Amino acid sequence: MLLRELMERAGLPWGETQAAPDTEVTLVTCDSRQVGPGAVFVCIQGGKADGHCYAAQAAEKGAAAVVAQHDVGLPCQLLWDDTRFAYARLCAVFHGEPAKRLKLVAVTGTNGKTTITYLMKHVLEQAGHKVGIIGTVQNEIGGMSLPAKHTTPDPAELHALFARMERAGCDYVVLEASSHALDQQRLAGCWFEAVIFTNLTQDHLDYHHTMEAYYEAKKKAFSMTDKAVVNFDDPYGKRLAQELQAAGGTAVSTYSVDSTAADYSAQNVRYLSGGVKFAFLGQEKLGRVSFGMPGAYSVSNALATGACALALGLPFDLVMDALSSCEGVRGRMEVLPTGTDFTVIIDYAHSPDGLEKSLAALSQVKTGRLVALFGCAGERDRAKRKLMASAVAKYADFVVFTSDNPRSEDPMQIIEDAMPGFEGYGTPLKVIPDRFEAILWALQNAQKGDLLLLAGKGHEDYQVLADCTIYFDEHVIVQEMVDILKKDGKLTPLEE
Repeated sequence: MLLRELMERAGLPWGETQAAPDTEVTLVTCDSRQVGPGAVFVCIQGGKADGHCYAAQAAEKGAAAVVAQHDVGLPCQLLWDDTRFAYARLCAVFHGEPAKRLKLVAVTGTNGKTTITYLMKHVLEQAGHKVGIIGTVQNEIGGMSLPAKHTTPDPAELHALFARMERAGCDYVVLEASSHALDQQRLAGCWFEAVIFTNLTQDHLDYHHTMEAYYEAKKKAFSMTDKAVVNFDDPYGKRLAQELQAAGGTAVSTYSVDSTAADYSAQNVRYLSGGVKFAFLGQEKLGRVSFGMPGAYSVSNALATGACALALGLPFDLVMDALSSCEGVRGRMEVLPTGTDFTVIIDYAHSPDGLEKSLAALSQVKTGRLVALFGCAGERDRAKRKLMASAVAKYADFVVFTSDNPRSEDPMQIIEDAMPGFEGYGTPLKVIPDRFEAILWALQNAQKGDLLLLAGKGHEDYQVLADCTIYFDEHVIVQEMVDILKKDGKLTPLEE
């Protein structure tokens, strides 16, 4: 594609520039290290680095044009007032704008995004569609899996994925829309068939600083759709529904586990150790759902998925059958087949609300003790550490407090930050900073009938330390430890 064609189709003005319009564009990037002859380099001002500082370097390496927000003194510069928007548009056009030919569905909110994207994929596939998925665990094209670096990718990767999905025959793509991505306009120019809002609880305040800014970032997704599916049980969800309805132009569907005032609700809910059963009420119809993930928030996730599928026009009976045939999602309330007389569950819960929901769900079905092993992430919102400890202490019968991804922070300082959250509960507590040793101790000291929740890592197969990232897949670690402990006869009772 020629430079002039790229710029014109992206809607960027030429202005005063000496950039050669007939140059064949080879790449659009915001990473100066990737620049070569024919590349278009877009200067992005980030939290740690400003791309404008690398503009001259990009030109020296043969960039056909440098898109900047202010004068960088280059003859090939093209000025635009919002380079993040420009970058998203240029990436879309460079890859042939595949998003215009795909049906996109987005899920946004603090918790539940990954689970719902997989549920939506399953329901759409049951309806005969080929579905791509973009999210935290991995990206998927039909049955093929691809690694994921971010919840919502950089625009260059995002539109390359869209193009690849289109070539593979996908007609739908379901993606997680993170607040960072929405704030940074990674999804600029995309249009969604529907957007689901799950909830909003304290998280990412190291980036957004206030809950209001966090909410406004999430709300941006609903300027990109005319169909909103919103959690009526969440205070921010109620606010969002009211604001969208007042503004007009968006069809809003609400769902609720607790209230029949919503468009879709759950009735006669039965909580089981292996899932939930409930009646799905909506569209003046009643459907029976047997859903294979435990807890009230699993009911909420199923309602969100069903409401969105119905908003997309799928038949009611097909949606009910599809929800009932859904299997669990890796790292989300996943029961590990350990063959022991206690149960080990892996869950990604890593926020106060996520931990509370997971532990509340397990407390409803436990027959022995509920043992929670968790840690708090380093270089993330410090204010939530105490809240996470409180959420765990509120529900757990025993706590093993360890590390998550400490990054460059001192693991013991992270633990000290959280310790005030345990005050007033009296919950027995064991502190083991090394997560490997903590899991080993928890397994060695598990009792018959215990539910052992390993919270925080979920699908992740790594741990980020100060000087390196190590392989750390709890699915593998637990199975290997259990096999060794069984062989050595060291599965002993939990000591308080």
